[in-house]
Amino acid sequence: MNQSASGDVAERTAPSAGLRIGDIAPDFSARSTAGDIRLSDYRGRWLVLFSHPADFTPVCTTEFVALAQAAAQFDQRDCALMALSVDSLFSHFAWLRMIRDRFDIEVRFPIVEDPTLVIGKAYGMVAPQDRDSATVRTTFFIDPEGIIRAMTCYPANVGRSTPEMLRTLDALQAVHQGQVLAPANWEPGQPLLRQPSAKLDDVFAAKNQTDWFLKETRGGAQK
Repeated sequence: MNQSASGDVAERTAPSAGLRIGDIAPDFSARSTAGDIRLSDYRGRWLVLFSHPADFTPVCTTEFVALAQAAAQFDQRDCALMALSVDSLFSHFAWLRMIRDRFDIEVRFPIVEDPTLVIGKAYGMVAPQDRDSATVRTTFFIDPEGIIRAMTCYPANVGRSTPEMLRTLDALQAVHQGQVLAPANWEPGQPLLRQPSAKLDDVFAAKNQTDWFLKETRGGAQK
């Protein structure tokens, strides 16, 4: 159904309070700058869905310039970008024209219109009683099966970090298929961590006090 989200979403007073990591991302269909789209059509690849407070605002403009410049890097990771705001489709068009003319960059990833806040409320991007989404910048990292794997939420006066979005995506993809963990400040090419043992014999047999729960691994080979 147009401008709707499937599933029952409980009332809440804070953004992102309804959905959790591991939930299936609510499906929706809506108009966007790339035509009519449906979220479930993106199954089979990663998706970063993010809200922005409003078109023609300073922080949002810098974010969209940065993300448009990095779009190829997301594409190389088989990840699509999709933005959402309460502004109308034609406001989106005018804003993207301004960005192209001022910054010489075309924003080609879809920007969804959500004037009734139906999608934003279903995702917890705005609280049910809110009349606009100008208070939050929420980002959902959705895996190829449509499952939410990470979420971030920034205030309206602080822009997202594109490098951190890419790093988060890299880490999620690195741990997605195997029994490995991404340590603090992990970057591609660095060692991952193996899952800790749940056997007492392994704990006692470890060479030192930390080997049974804190051990690096590269390409599946333990270090």
